[in-house]
Amino acid sequence: MRIRRFARPYARAIMDAAGSPQKANEIRGELMRFAAAMHSAADLRDFYANPAVDQATKLAVTQKLAARMKLSDLATRTLDVLVRNHRINDLDAILTALAAYVNASLGIAVAEVQSAKSLTPDEIAQLAETLSKKVGRKVELDIRTDPALLGGFVARIGSEVWDASVAGKINKFRESLA
Repeated sequence: MRIRRFARPYARAIMDAAGSPQKANEIRGELMRFAAAMHSAADLRDFYANPAVDQATKLAVTQKLAARMKLSDLATRTLDVLVRNHRINDLDAILTALAAYVNASLGIAVAEVQSAKSLTPDEIAQLAETLSKKVGRKVELDIRTDPALLGGFVARIGSEVWDASVAGKINKFRESLA
């Protein structure tokens, strides 16, 4: 997970304005709902990206969407700042930076997991518990499927990697023969 440089000040400002990591995480959840709406509506992304649309119109639309989505005052003001600074289409990068700050403040490690197949909720819970025991703190999983692994998974937390994939075992076996 790479954090873009421009996103850090916005994420830090949200953390400061929220007052606590827990409140910042709530704001992140609200902003993620807005980002999901933008992902599902290409015309909304185009609207915000269009320089021909004046800022007042963009702010009015943002206010109406925020009210309809029942976003908090802080989340709405955050969106207003992003519209004014022409960063609303960069919301995903800002949310990534905010997640990193919140997780660091709460002592949560993020594990990037590649799995050969979609994991069931029980498998996800078991994997999170196992990784938590290994690193000694709570773990949040970022799961992606990769059929090239053939089976199993590869988990990465920071610079540590746990490879329990069939493809990884084949490669280790191949290296041992060489």
